[in-house]
Amino acid sequence: MRHTLPLAPQFYVTAPQPCPYLADRMERKLFTALQGDAANLLNDSLSQQGFRRSQNVLYRPSCTDCAACLSARIRVDGFQPNKSQRRTWKRNANLVRRATSPWATEEQYDLFRRYLDSRHADGGMADMDVFEFAAMVEETPIRTRVVEYVDSDTNKLAAVCLTDLLSDGTSMVYSFYDPKRQRDSLGTYVILDHIEIARESGLPYVYLGYWVQGSGKMGYKSRFSGLEVFKSGRWEPFQGEEAYSPELHPLSTDPIAEQVANISLPDLSHPVKR
Repeated sequence: MRHTLPLAPQFYVTAPQPCPYLADRMERKLFTALQGDAANLLNDSLSQQGFRRSQNVLYRPSCTDCAACLSARIRVDGFQPNKSQRRTWKRNANLVRRATSPWATEEQYDLFRRYLDSRHADGGMADMDVFEFAAMVEETPIRTRVVEYVDSDTNKLAAVCLTDLLSDGTSMVYSFYDPKRQRDSLGTYVILDHIEIARESGLPYVYLGYWVQGSGKMGYKSRFSGLEVFKSGRWEPFQGEEAYSPELHPLSTDPIAEQVANISLPDLSHPVKR
């Protein structure tokens, strides 16, 4: 008997667990598997509705009493670098961009480990070994690239970004960089270069992941002009941190069935292969 994957994606909810961004808060995620011939189409559609990819899973926050996490993207034609960002761009003029297929290397993992040990030693990825790292990079059912930044003076790897290619933009899945080069603001530089990649490709957006109000780790995204956040089912120009409240009354949270019903799904019966 032949078994096929269900045409409509099935959605699930994780059990509550400690939030990695805000102390004394619990997180819960709505998620679905990303698989089959229509993976690119589904990833495009759900990314435009605030979902993010992790390997072969798409997820979105579904917390019962917190609304601090908002999916964020930069509108390329609305971005104007500030003085600090222009300095960062010039300071890293010796970096050479190198886009490759999603294949993990020992050099990448070495940089990844140094980055975690310096910046996120107590984070959820702290114990990730080389095999798990390879899975994070290589287990992708969609169009993905590893964008490396190599120092042309030393020929050493300075930064890496795992990047998905969407129909309307680039999506920065995960980035890491040399922690010894703190003065170079490499995290900011990688975002600036992805804006340039999107501009070169004629794509209107750069998807950044989540802006988390009150989180020092995720708050830096608000420093980019042209920022939009996904709130109440639509994208809106970022209004400034004071315009958003992380508090959410439990009774105001839509039931999971209603959340799923409000997700707009593409026609998956005739996927377009790219």
